[in-house]
Amino acid sequence: MEDKRDIEKALADSLKELVTRVPFEKITIKQIADGAGVIRVTFYNHFQDKYDLLAWIVRREILDPVRILIANRMYRESLILIFSNLQRDKAFYMRASRIEGQNSFAEIVMDCANELVLDVFRERGAGEGHPKHPWMNPENLAKYYANSMSYVVLEWIRTGMTIPPEEMATIYEYIGERSMWEMLEEL
Repeated sequence: MEDKRDIEKALADSLKELVTRVPFEKITIKQIADGAGVIRVTFYNHFQDKYDLLAWIVRREILDPVRILIANRMYRESLILIFSNLQRDKAFYMRASRIEGQNSFAEIVMDCANELVLDVFRERGAGEGHPKHPWMNPENLAKYYANSMSYVVLEWIRTGMTIPPEEMATIYEYIGERSMWEMLEEL
């Protein structure tokens, strides 16, 4: 494994395999490195700790693949891909979703989603004009939408991922296109 990406992928695969068998809090860096066929020092050349590696997995395997779809305004397809990629590693994500406390899985997902949404706003030049209200800046709006998406994703994972990805995309689109007041009228 000479390539940086190969080493990072091997470390990610090792963590993913360990998480399906061992509680996350009991997993050591040595176990991750051993599973990847590298030494501990190599792990630290790539990641600060196992939480940093977990965030890398979420970014690289869930969010980065949708960037091209979002850039081409293929929003529904990006939602389906997110849910499909999560479901592909169902055992891992169901166990990972139980990580709580500081650096919880929910916090990692929220931070990663916020980075993605903020990047999208910035790439589109959002915030360069004059928003209708000063609070409606890219940073606040990114947090709002990242919170929404994170909640939907985490609840879907925690309830067993039983709803198909296409249906989850439809649900998220439906909720996202309506105001809270419209939803109240429909309930």
